[in-house]
Amino acid sequence: MVTTPEKLQTLSPDRAIDDRVAVLLMGYGEVEKYEDFANYNEKALNLLTAKFAPVPTWVYPPLAKLLAMFDLHEWGHTHHNFVSPHNAIFERQRAGIEAELQEKWGDRVQVFKAFNFCAPFLPNQVLAEIKAQGFTKLLIYPLLVVDSIFTSGIAVEQVNQGLEELSNGEEPWISSLRYIPSFFDQPDYIQLLVERTESTIRETLGTQYLPSQVGIVLMNHGCPHKAKGFVSGIAESQALYDKTREALMYRYPLISVGWLNHDTPLIDWTQPAADKAARNLIELGAKAIVFVPIGFATENHETLLDVHHIIHQLEAKHDRVKFVQMDCVNDHPEFLAMAARWAIPQIEALLEDPAVRTAREHSHSHDGGHSHHHHGAAHHH
Repeated sequence: MVTTPEKLQTLSPDRAIDDRVAVLLMGYGEVEKYEDFANYNEKALNLLTAKFAPVPTWVYPPLAKLLAMFDLHEWGHTHHNFVSPHNAIFERQRAGIEAELQEKWGDRVQVFKAFNFCAPFLPNQVLAEIKAQGFTKLLIYPLLVVDSIFTSGIAVEQVNQGLEELSNGEEPWISSLRYIPSFFDQPDYIQLLVERTESTIRETLGTQYLPSQVGIVLMNHGCPHKAKGFVSGIAESQALYDKTREALMYRYPLISVGWLNHDTPLIDWTQPAADKAARNLIELGAKAIVFVPIGFATENHETLLDVHHIIHQLEAKHDRVKFVQMDCVNDHPEFLAMAARWAIPQIEALLEDPAVRTAREHSHSHDGGHSHHHHGAAHHH
């Protein structure tokens, strides 16, 4: 049925507000100014490292400052004041996914971005904005890393904290909520990775090498083996690797997983690390190595600086091997279209979800008087 504008005014404000969805796209975020490093590191240590390293919390602030000094050396001196393109790419991903979704729903669906570690887009800051705009339906969508409930778990942990802060101990202001887990098993994502790998090989290596001389390192986000009982994403990342490898291996026999680990002491990380994987393939006769990030959807310092370092060190020892670094899917139009498609069933479910009784109505049900009347009204379309 078509509602005329006059008709809309007569709906109670709660009902008018309830047919929109806020999509919260979540990534790490990356600092763009050196001064922010210590703060970034402290948040990262608190949220990530605390889940798998035996580090007492008082260590975090000094450790974060120490790490910031390493960061200054690495990003500043070694890489000519490297400024991460991550945040800009993530914004293009947000805008592109929003444009796709708005073609279908107009401004009933809006996409917001939140960064786990970077103000002014921390989840609680962005949730405050979503609340201020009157949204009561939320879709949590972690996008950066294709791993498990470990990284995505941080996203949910921060959303929960934000929702808690913003409810001031009252009833929740979100009436319905959905979540999109990792896309490690999405056939269209795997297909895109395979096509881009094959075209990169064609463009950069031509017919210079036989396919058996081209080594492919499929790079996943490194995972700790023991994470205080948290599932750290190894199964998902391994499954993504297996499916991508299977699609490529009949043509290119030399393929290895390469984990981008954070070399922290005392932690048992997934093996082989990306540099070791490349050395293994060279030993098997690879004359060219192509580094393909499959576990990251958005470029960040791991896919850029870490891989850059690995190639630099390998080139020193293997000067006759050619090394190729492929970029992440980033804002590739096909990726943005599929990322929007993955959200459609969840947005539909949220839009169809009859507005859960609002907090105001809910409080009436406790006084015993009006609950039935209000309950009926809330479900009346």
